[in-house]
Amino acid sequence: MLRHILAAASAATLLTVGGVAFAQRDDNAGKERADIDEHTEEALAEFFETVDGGQALFDKAAGYAVFRVTKAGLGVSGAGGQGVAIDKGNGSRVYMNMGAAGAGLTFGASRYDIVILFETAAKFSAFTTGGWDSSATAEAAAGTESAGAGTTFFEGVAYFQVGNRGLMASADVTGTRFWVSEDLN
Repeated sequence: MLRHILAAASAATLLTVGGVAFAQRDDNAGKERADIDEHTEEALAEFFETVDGGQALFDKAAGYAVFRVTKAGLGVSGAGGQGVAIDKGNGSRVYMNMGAAGAGLTFGASRYDIVILFETAAKFSAFTTGGWDSSATAEAAAGTESAGAGTTFFEGVAYFQVGNRGLMASADVTGTRFWVSEDLN
């Protein structure tokens, strides 16, 4: 009898501890999502302010994604960040990660935002399922000076880099991947 009581008490303790840990993890994920959402609004405000025609192109988009990116390199480069993809039709959000690795002449570190606009719901859906996309980095690397020139969709997608903070000299070929965050969705 005592053995059954101890077993039940142990099971209850494990469930309680596990539940607290799960709730704590969920609370941390909620804070991280809120931070990403807040930064997304700030990055979009900067995008609208700095990219000529950006608001009009955004208005035509079926969905968009914003990523906060940190890039560093010395010979080889690496970048990473998190963001959110938002379906403008229904407001649903998909929290995502971004990673890139490159080789070439790279020196320094920078932090910037990538704003990606999707012309159709199909392009948005294809993006949120993840996958490699090296062209994203090449398009975004054009920087804010030429970003206003790209006020049309190219194959249903428009990429912009805004808010470069830091110093980086870079002439690298970079592979970029976006994928759904299992921890935040």
